[in-house]
Amino acid sequence: MILYITIAAVTALLASLVDSHPAGKPHTITRQQLCNRVCLTAIFLILFLLSACRLNVGNDYAKYVEFMHLVNCDAYVPTEIGFNLLVKLIYGLSGFENFLLVFAFYSFVTALFFLLAMYEQSDEFGLTFFLFMTLGYYFQTFSTVRYYLALALALYSMKFVLRRQWGRFVVLVCLGAAFHKSLLVVIPLYFLSSLSWKKWQLAIAAVFCSTFLFLQDFYLKLVVFLYPTYEDTEYLEGGTSYISILRCAAVLLFAGIVSWMRRREEGEKNDINIEKEKAWNQRFWFYTYLNLGALILYVFCSFLPIISRIGYYLMVSQILFLPMLLKAVPDKKWRRLFRAGILLAAVAYFVMYLKKGANDGVLILPYKTFFFHEMVDILSDVT
Repeated sequence: MILYITIAAVTALLASLVDSHPAGKPHTITRQQLCNRVCLTAIFLILFLLSACRLNVGNDYAKYVEFMHLVNCDAYVPTEIGFNLLVKLIYGLSGFENFLLVFAFYSFVTALFFLLAMYEQSDEFGLTFFLFMTLGYYFQTFSTVRYYLALALALYSMKFVLRRQWGRFVVLVCLGAAFHKSLLVVIPLYFLSSLSWKKWQLAIAAVFCSTFLFLQDFYLKLVVFLYPTYEDTEYLEGGTSYISILRCAAVLLFAGIVSWMRRREEGEKNDINIEKEKAWNQRFWFYTYLNLGALILYVFCSFLPIISRIGYYLMVSQILFLPMLLKAVPDKKWRRLFRAGILLAAVAYFVMYLKKGANDGVLILPYKTFFFHEMVDILSDVT
């Protein structure tokens, strides 16, 4: 636990030195730009090496090693073609079942795309990165590595949605879906969240959401069709997250307060930049609809076994949304109070997360590395 706290503190300190919107001149490198490069490189190496050097850390580490062994033996595994081809390639080049290199590849790509997404899209990189660490996104990459690679690509793809670069968005999502097919859900969800909804359209959407209450069998059959390996397993039990519901509700409440403050402030000004206001509103409503969608899913779709995966594709926007909202608070005193509240809530969440780090379903504690530990036997070794 001390290791994780130290890693989070050191990387967050480095992130606070990064300015993702540095002023500069063409063909020159300013001191801030140089600082950005050094800090970002250091952050990436720390995150990558901690993840890549782990051994049997993560809820399904041994399960993935088993999957890789079965892929190498040309046996059936319920994993996507991208994962299978990657394992075949790395095992073939290595000449042995080098699962450590497979995990290192996932660590490299996942950390890279998360950092790129945060650096390019955040209004305040330091705060976004702090939330990324304290809300557990980084440490959860130790488990379900395929899904968190897809989540990193989902976060990165949001910039293409906001720019209306739909071709690039779809190509990136389809590429990520080759490693975790659940990523395909962001195509309709992100598109719908990017629309300018009218009140009557929201009313129709609300009626549609009500179908989740009395057509549960239909939606469960649809899930089984998409995930046939879930049939007759404990994965169909469903469930929801009250913490996620609270987070979404709190973010939406904060968004409403900030929107009201800005409208009141704008009423006293005559020099509003229309283009900047339009761009801000576009991002505001996109992130708002993402969090509203996540709240609806967690409240009305708790019977679905994949609800947490879909919800996280929407909730991950919070690490971009909160800094954007905080920056938009016109009053400095209120801005400091809101910042303090966000930081305290994030730290409290991090403490609770680490306390259950050794529990089933998380298993990020204790940290082990292949330098000092041996891999436990997988299922194929004992049968």
